[in-house]
Amino acid sequence: MTPFLRRHALLLALLAAGTALRVLAWVAYRPALLYIDSFRYLGNLALRGDQMNPIGYDLVLRPLLAIGGLAFVAAVQHVAGLAIAVGVYALVRRLGARPWVGALAAAPILLDGYQVQIEQNIMSEVVFEALLLGLLWLLTARGRPNGRRIVLAGLLIGFGVLVRLIGVTLAAPFLLYVLASGRAWRHWRGWRNAGVGLLAIVVVVAPYAAEVKAQTGKWGLSGPSGSMLYGRAAAVADCANLHLDPTLMVFCPAQPIPERLVDNYTHADLDPLWPGPLPPGADRTALAGRFAREVLKAQWWDVTKAIIGDFSKSFRFTRSTAINDVPLERWQFQQTYPLWADPSGVATVTRYYDGIDPQVDEPIAVVLRNYQLGGGFVPGAVLGFFALLGLLTLFRRKQPHDKARAGALFAAGTGLLLLFASAVFEFSWRYQLPALVLLPVAGALGFTTLTAASRRRLGAYPDAVDEGAVADFEGRHPDARLSELTVVIAAYNEAGGIGQVLEKMPDECLGLPVDVLVVVDGGTDDTARIAREHGAYVCVAPVNRGQGAALRIGYHLAADKGAKYIVTTDGDDQCDTSEMPQLVAPLLDGSADFVTGSRRLGYEEADSRVRWLGVRVFAWLASALTWRKLTDTSFGFRGMRADLACAVPLNEPQYQSSELLLGLTARGARVLERPMSMRLRRAGRSKKGGSLVYGANYARVMTGTWWRGYVLRRGRTRSGRAS
Repeated sequence: MTPFLRRHALLLALLAAGTALRVLAWVAYRPALLYIDSFRYLGNLALRGDQMNPIGYDLVLRPLLAIGGLAFVAAVQHVAGLAIAVGVYALVRRLGARPWVGALAAAPILLDGYQVQIEQNIMSEVVFEALLLGLLWLLTARGRPNGRRIVLAGLLIGFGVLVRLIGVTLAAPFLLYVLASGRAWRHWRGWRNAGVGLLAIVVVVAPYAAEVKAQTGKWGLSGPSGSMLYGRAAAVADCANLHLDPTLMVFCPAQPIPERLVDNYTHADLDPLWPGPLPPGADRTALAGRFAREVLKAQWWDVTKAIIGDFSKSFRFTRSTAINDVPLERWQFQQTYPLWADPSGVATVTRYYDGIDPQVDEPIAVVLRNYQLGGGFVPGAVLGFFALLGLLTLFRRKQPHDKARAGALFAAGTGLLLLFASAVFEFSWRYQLPALVLLPVAGALGFTTLTAASRRRLGAYPDAVDEGAVADFEGRHPDARLSELTVVIAAYNEAGGIGQVLEKMPDECLGLPVDVLVVVDGGTDDTARIAREHGAYVCVAPVNRGQGAALRIGYHLAADKGAKYIVTTDGDDQCDTSEMPQLVAPLLDGSADFVTGSRRLGYEEADSRVRWLGVRVFAWLASALTWRKLTDTSFGFRGMRADLACAVPLNEPQYQSSELLLGLTARGARVLERPMSMRLRRAGRSKKGGSLVYGANYARVMTGTWWRGYVLRRGRTRSGRAS
């Protein structure tokens, strides 16, 4: 495998799967899928401003149809979907994410069945998603945006408004980002750039609004676009308890409130007979607005609850249709060709552009439908998690303009605002699709930012710091030979607890004398002196790098000095060293290569609910990745063969416990867990930092080690057992 293929292997695998799905969709539904709006787009290739939808998508559709038919348009949209995924991957990689993180960010666009289905439709979603990706690139890819990129981004947003009216909401996060980038709001130049960006939007939108005014007599961005305010108000209006004059009562829906669909009222003005008899000369649009305001005054909380409820639906783990939702089946693959107009009219359109009747390859359609309904989509809860990762970077101290952090916040804020603005209008699973571009980017960059502090990996052993530590040991203990069973303790400023740990350390275990090697990780207190006074061998690293770096020194130094078996424990007296025989016995009788304690199988004193939960979550993740039953991946009291500890590549200065564990399982080592005790820390302060950052880094190390050991198979033995 070439370096390029190895580096991008996960993306290429996902890209192949996404391509296969799109080929199946393109073959299954010929020439393309036509939804209600599709006929409106096809009917406005003359680019009139008095139609329901603005002309942005038609500006793209018109030249494509001049080259080929509807099938050609669908094919181009599928290729665009793949290109968007590659663009997402390239962007997050450019901003510092690792290849596997970038691939996971691209996966939603590639594999979501609803995304593939909308690409097969003659609809504007794919063009809008491409514009969102372009906006991300312009604003975040090269750091703080300059004037030229701000202008281009403004023009892009203006065109986005003409593609989908919801694009107008992009102006708010765009302007906030321009002002916040590098704290530009403190300077006149920042406000000038924001003004230039706003002007660029207006340059696109204003002339089109003027053209709509010329054709319809009213300012706007579409013709009979209806009233969002009336749609929302009518859906909850309790007319029996509202004191409305008779003219406004005509606008009260007849259906029971639970059965009202917002979409039916938002576009009610498409019906020339709506809402019924009105006084001569009455302006029904103005009266509908007045009705909506009266409802809002009396039932503002009902409207607010409806909007919040619809917004929350975007983050459900499963997908279903409530009685007042746009039916979900509209965006699902069907076994027959879906008809959203008169069948003869649909056939006329497909014959005109492609010379064929609409048709479905049913066996392929069944495969696609089963995939989509069987879990082939991104759960809303996952998108919510991505957004949370992006937003949590607010609490991460970084430079004034860290590119990954800025990108995470912009993508998360923009994605959430689009979902909320769509919910204000109405809820439809179709409106969730732009989030497939934005929120995975937010999650990938958020994860990258939260784990950035520990991204520096160690070089191969021994590096300069390792050599300095070994030289320190040789100076303290010339010609030292360690026992076959050596306990290695990594310690950083543990003067308050190391003495108690060493006092409780047994002198022998199962007939073997026990030596203790304390590796001081560049500490600044009396840990080294106290350890030496208690009879331990001491090695001091010249700089502080992390527990993983210190333990790696300890493994190699102990093995070089005669140890055959290594036990590790912490210097904070949380583990019970009297339980050491349970770790050592399986090593001595040859039944295991690595033995780790488990607080879940034994006894645990927990002072943090988050950490208690983290132990269980990461145990589940490790079990899923390794196909082994594991209950505790971070227990500090462990026993192992010394040669095996030195054979596993260890490059993480921190969060090393999962790196060692998964590195061993990847090599086929026999791993056992034993019930043991975990007490609360008796002295000193934990070095693990915030629970969120620690957890994000721990997940990064675990998944990265799994990828290298199990997928790329680096360092694995063929025999299935560690040598």
